[in-house]
Amino acid sequence: MSPSGRVRWAVLVAVLALLLAPLAGTAAAADKPSVKLSKSQAGTGSSITVSGDGWRERALLMILICGQAVPSRGVPGGTNSCANADGRAVTTDSQGRFSRKLPVAEPPVPCPCVVHVATVTGAKAEADAIFQVAGHAVEPLPAESDGGRLSVLTDTRLDGSGGLLTWFGAPPARTLVFTVGNVGTSAVKNPVFQVGTAHGVFAPQWEEQQWRGTIQPGKKARLELPVELTGGAHGAYTVSLKYGGKVLAEQPWDVGRPWGVTLFWILVCLVVPAALFRIGMAVVDRVRPRPAGGIRHRGLRLPELALRLPGFKPSTAAHAATPTSTLPWFTPDADPGAAGGRLSAPHDDSPTSPTTPTREGSP
Repeated sequence: MSPSGRVRWAVLVAVLALLLAPLAGTAAAADKPSVKLSKSQAGTGSSITVSGDGWRERALLMILICGQAVPSRGVPGGTNSCANADGRAVTTDSQGRFSRKLPVAEPPVPCPCVVHVATVTGAKAEADAIFQVAGHAVEPLPAESDGGRLSVLTDTRLDGSGGLLTWFGAPPARTLVFTVGNVGTSAVKNPVFQVGTAHGVFAPQWEEQQWRGTIQPGKKARLELPVELTGGAHGAYTVSLKYGGKVLAEQPWDVGRPWGVTLFWILVCLVVPAALFRIGMAVVDRVRPRPAGGIRHRGLRLPELALRLPGFKPSTAAHAATPTSTLPWFTPDADPGAAGGRLSAPHDDSPTSPTTPTREGSP
């Protein structure tokens, strides 16, 4: 290749390197988020500006001042060693950057201190920056144990499903399944884990659960820990696993709404008004004024109805129950049928009638 061609290739390579450098820097920043502080030391009551780069776009972050921590070890005590009441939340922009003012407050444990930034939802990411709270006590960090240490080797998952009772508001329950390995130098016997459940952006509620067994150095074990929520819980939840004060894994859990409870209240809203309406109508029917005579009749009486049915002969009791009206020209005393016991018209009882001719010789 001629010298002029070599020069052209060198210039082309240099131009490509300059063009790809920003992209490579952005990718590196995205792999490892960073945090910067406007001041490395400040007293209680003042404030500092916390800025960051390389975070996930539109991510919700929590900014805290934590004690007994250094960036190389993170925050061993978890958020229990942080000034949680004075923390601030911030959302990154489309470039994964943020800037937020943070009030300076003393953490509940001595320094060395850091400004701890971590994601609240989604993929877990965190970063720390050294910070000194002026006037706050400083003590050496607790010694890191050289014994057994557990590390999650596989992704966590939630086994199980809901049933009919869950559909009607029973507590949803699952089993957190994962595999851990002992990366320390001594065996871990009956480890105690902390399982936390968080709803949305709220802090998790931790519950200690002990696994019975021993994990030798360099060995691994498959663990199953029960997880249960409160009755009627629904929405987006996050299940976290913590061991030795350090969060090992997080697993999202989308809990369905208990529609059976909603159906129950809909039925209550329909049945109760209908029952109250029926009770009210019964009360009104009982307390309304009675007609003259003190007896109320609804429609036809039974004897009258029997008399109107074709082919039906009412009984004597029905006739007795039916009141008879007396003709105006008859009275009980003047009734011709009262004496003879007959109600028919009077007639001649003679064997022959004057108007009827008789034959001779007839008996």
